[in-house]
Amino acid sequence: MNETLYRKYRPQTFADVVGQDSIVQSLSKAIADNKIAHAYLFTGSRGTGKTTIARIVAHDLGVQPVDIEEIDAASNRGIDDIRALREAVHSLPFSSPYKVYIIDEVHMLTKEAFNALLKTLEEPPKHIIFILATTDLEKVPETIVSRCQTVMFRRPTETILANHVIDIAKREGRTLEPAAAGLIAMLADGAFRDALGILQKVLNATDDPVGKQVSNGAGKNVTVEMVSDITGAPALSAVLDLLEGIVTKDTEKSLAVLQKLHVAKSNVDLFAHMVLEKYRLLLLARIAPAVAKESMALLSETEQTLFAKLIKDSVAGIQSKYLSGLLDTVSAVKGASVKVLPLEIFVLKLAEETK
Repeated sequence: MNETLYRKYRPQTFADVVGQDSIVQSLSKAIADNKIAHAYLFTGSRGTGKTTIARIVAHDLGVQPVDIEEIDAASNRGIDDIRALREAVHSLPFSSPYKVYIIDEVHMLTKEAFNALLKTLEEPPKHIIFILATTDLEKVPETIVSRCQTVMFRRPTETILANHVIDIAKREGRTLEPAAAGLIAMLADGAFRDALGILQKVLNATDDPVGKQVSNGAGKNVTVEMVSDITGAPALSAVLDLLEGIVTKDTEKSLAVLQKLHVAKSNVDLFAHMVLEKYRLLLLARIAPAVAKESMALLSETEQTLFAKLIKDSVAGIQSKYLSGLLDTVSAVKGASVKVLPLEIFVLKLAEETK
């Protein structure tokens, strides 16, 4: 697998874009109606498709690659760089109706560079379109923001990410179990680029040395256990054991899980987050099954069986107050010198309730 999955499957048209439907609809209509703005500000977290959609906008406007200038403001952030840009914008396109300047990480520009850019944004040549992209809107001066049409990119849901990696894996000739896709989606933390990077790592690790699925077929189907092993994520079985221990208020079982976690020096931050996510979904499945339906479809058969059992037998342990307590506990884990301690305290408080 020589080419990265993110580059190989990078959307080339609006029809290929996943998870940004309202943006696609708005920009497509603006292009069709010939009502394109002279300056856009794309803002959103990393890996959500800002630069990709900027390129698609340029393509759909009939702009040839020679007339698209991509600038990384993290590396070209000074006033001299923007002065050079101000001079270049006055030259006409080579073979296109417009010249498009895509400035990535625009919030990294210096104050002087922003001031120089502002003058160009105020009175741009008719053949120029600016598409600024940022992951930190608050660092972009209001004077710049007010002269652009702002487009807010949403973080994709875990369901969207999971379905996306399932589709990409299928195109690569592999089968990604829903639970495995769900774990990849959670690890990606709302970024398509990270999701495909993790998927590539998993697929590469389950290929044989010459890049083919192992001969007995074991590598063709990717399980959640494989993803856990390859990414270093905590084992799903441990997450489910603690989840069950919390819901049933089985203190000994819960503390045993946490002790193993501590001894193994596992990633407790990620483990705590995974437990929180599972408990949240369990609560949703109990109170609003229709809302939880899509996410439930990503669970393994083992998880679904456990959820059904807990909802049937242990409703008292599935309450919003415990979800709130877990949320506080996850925050406490981040700053704890002994990572498992906040989780142990949470479990012990549950035990005190039963006395």
